[in-house]
Amino acid sequence: MVPHPPTAELNWWQAGLLAVVLLAMALGLSRVRAGWAQKTMPFLKEAGIVALLFALWQRAGQLSQHSTTTAFDRGIWINRAERWLHLPNERDLQLGLITHPTLGQWANLYYAVMHLSTTGAMLFWLFWRHRDKYSRVRAALAIFTGLALLVQTVAVAPPRLLPQLGFIDIAVKYGQSVYGSGAFSAQDLLAMPSVHIGWAIVVAGAVIYASTSRWRWLVLVHPLLTLYVITATGNHWWFDSLGSVLLLAPVVVGQIFYFRWRGSRRPARGERTEALTVVGTSS
Repeated sequence: MVPHPPTAELNWWQAGLLAVVLLAMALGLSRVRAGWAQKTMPFLKEAGIVALLFALWQRAGQLSQHSTTTAFDRGIWINRAERWLHLPNERDLQLGLITHPTLGQWANLYYAVMHLSTTGAMLFWLFWRHRDKYSRVRAALAIFTGLALLVQTVAVAPPRLLPQLGFIDIAVKYGQSVYGSGAFSAQDLLAMPSVHIGWAIVVAGAVIYASTSRWRWLVLVHPLLTLYVITATGNHWWFDSLGSVLLLAPVVVGQIFYFRWRGSRRPARGERTEALTVVGTSS
């Protein structure tokens, strides 16, 4: 039997409360001189920061004002554009999840669980094993998520909300919707770009970036599975995933150029410091 996914992820106030608790615990442990406390405190602090960022993202999404009429019009337009470009029809992928109910239920479970769990596990692993690379990955994740939220203020209806075009909400069909009873809410229109696929790409990129194992490339299965799941379940268009790639690419490229620029300036500062030292000594 396929396990039932959680009916909903943490809402903004639950995530905010978790952030307050974690940060308070970190503050408390910072006053404890024991070795175990000093080792635990940084983890609680970072977990609190991540929870706080997640709470702010959730709350900002709820406060976004959406026009449902234009959102559905945009969804219909995207469907026409994809058909004009001869992209594979999302409905064809859905047929496999309908013909094989167990596959459909596992796809819903993957959609509900793997989004946050893999991202959290990746951040924990980086902080524990590759702390020198942690801040860069966290920054990329935060910048991408913030930019995605700005784009999502332009509401777009996902395929599952357009049954008149032949699409099916696979999660509702099997009683596994992470959005509750399946009743419509403005949050359902935060489809473009897909944060699911963006975070999955960051997870894969971080593992490949930080790990030296020859097996690290297997992590690419995660974004590929995520792409299949979010599309086949009717939660996202192909364009939603493409939008995430186009949004994430300048973030990563910008980081690469920034850190190269910052690295090139360090020797110059070192040379100036050395010169000042020599002058001070000679005088």
